[in-house]
Amino acid sequence: MKELDREYLLSTQDINFKFYQNEKDFVVDEVPLGEFLGKGNYLILKVQKVEITTWDMIAVFAELLDVPAQKIGYAGLKDKHATTTQYISVESKHERAFKNFQHKQIKILEKIRHSHSIRMGDLKGNRFSINLYDIDAMDAGKIEKVARKIAKTGLPNYFGYQRFGQDAGSIEQAKEMIKGELFIEDAKIKSFLISVYQSYYFNEWLRERVLLSREKNSSEFLLLSGDVYLSKDGKLSTPKLIPTKEFESKKLIPTGLLCGRDTFRARDDAREIETKYDDEYLQDKGYRREALIYPSEIDCKFVKKETMMNLSFTLPKGSYATVFLESIAGKNYSAKDVKQAKSKKNR
Repeated sequence: MKELDREYLLSTQDINFKFYQNEKDFVVDEVPLGEFLGKGNYLILKVQKVEITTWDMIAVFAELLDVPAQKIGYAGLKDKHATTTQYISVESKHERAFKNFQHKQIKILEKIRHSHSIRMGDLKGNRFSINLYDIDAMDAGKIEKVARKIAKTGLPNYFGYQRFGQDAGSIEQAKEMIKGELFIEDAKIKSFLISVYQSYYFNEWLRERVLLSREKNSSEFLLLSGDVYLSKDGKLSTPKLIPTKEFESKKLIPTGLLCGRDTFRARDDAREIETKYDDEYLQDKGYRREALIYPSEIDCKFVKKETMMNLSFTLPKGSYATVFLESIAGKNYSAKDVKQAKSKKNR
């Protein structure tokens, strides 16, 4: 089961640039849902981590506090090969344990009290700052123009290459596990492979919908009868008529299926395509995911001397910055493409 190319709505094959996932060129800042109260039984830590996974960072704090990792709240996973900031929560009784905390890859930037712990998904989005290399002034102008166009028309909300591991090998493992040909005892790995399985089929569904849109709707996302939409207040619905105006005003966003139990299925024309990427026998919980997202707060700074452009933007939670970069470049990237060589690391 091989992962197919991610296809995009715009055709931009003439833009070439390089980017690298490392602590200097790839910076991510979590955007919380709202302000923290400043009082309560939980301590919120704003933490900066460098070249370390969120899980490994949580393990460091769990060891420091002598508590199970499950006692430490966090909103989402952040890239390993980057400098990232995110918020975690612990019970306020542990506050003194952080007084002399030191770690070469982790820094506590702020501490504040709050009324409850942070739960998975408790974030608004992420702010990215990424350096793009080997570009001239003409490329920089094209990149900014395309980025702003995508922000208006929408970005196909694929899961990025990071979701599927090196060479997408986890896809085959997931398929074997679901078919009962591979037994996985570790609950965390099992949960990861189920999400890989769901993500793979979502991406393949979205790819077909994008190709259909390019063929029949001048590269604007084509809505079909029976599509399931997500409203701003988080409700799912399947309107009888195609809600063109509500879609154009971003009040309703079409969604795709992450197959599993207890979730909406599309109907009519939309269901004909969706059925190809559904597994109705999967016993794990299913979900709907936005088919499109809208990058915001785009800022571009071109440094002619370094043939480099810094591209900053904000994405909703669960979205991939690398997918935005792929859409701008009109090509797919892999982990191998963005791995930073040691000789270039300290430019």
